[in-house]
Amino acid sequence: MIRFKNYSNVLDTIKCIADSLYNVNTVTTGDLFEVSLEKNDIYPLCHILTENVNVAQSQQTFNFRLFVMDLVEPDLSNEQDVQSDTYQTIVDIIGLLKHGEILYGYNTAHGEEQRYFVDNDFTIEPFTERFSSNVTGWTCSFPIIIESVLDTCDIPHDNTKLCSK
Repeated sequence: MIRFKNYSNVLDTIKCIADSLYNVNTVTTGDLFEVSLEKNDIYPLCHILTENVNVAQSQQTFNFRLFVMDLVEPDLSNEQDVQSDTYQTIVDIIGLLKHGEILYGYNTAHGEEQRYFVDNDFTIEPFTERFSSNVTGWTCSFPIIIESVLDTCDIPHDNTKLCSK
């Protein structure tokens, strides 16, 4: 494992966590409206949306929005069960991010350490009929913090060029 993570490492880690859950059939990323939500075989679905990144001197905070959804019968007879199941899925993902052994695949003998930090409380919001009339689920925003170094020595650039005008 590398000491300093990047966007790709962070996103791949969240996708891996969601994909490891037995009650998630599909994990998607990017613009949610580009996902074909009409396919019934993709549910339960977990979608990861990148909201923004805050860069500080020694850390970067990636802010994501997570959606977990599943199909509801046309007569809504299973809506409460779907809401309960999708809520538990989103709580499971948060639990794995905060405390899961799935993140601890590092080798301390080589000085490797886990470099993802999640130290916030979460607000989880229900939704119904947000994307189509036959899905319901939950969404929440959450930050993942990684260490970073804003070190100009490692930037690939021509340092002989002066850019002050």
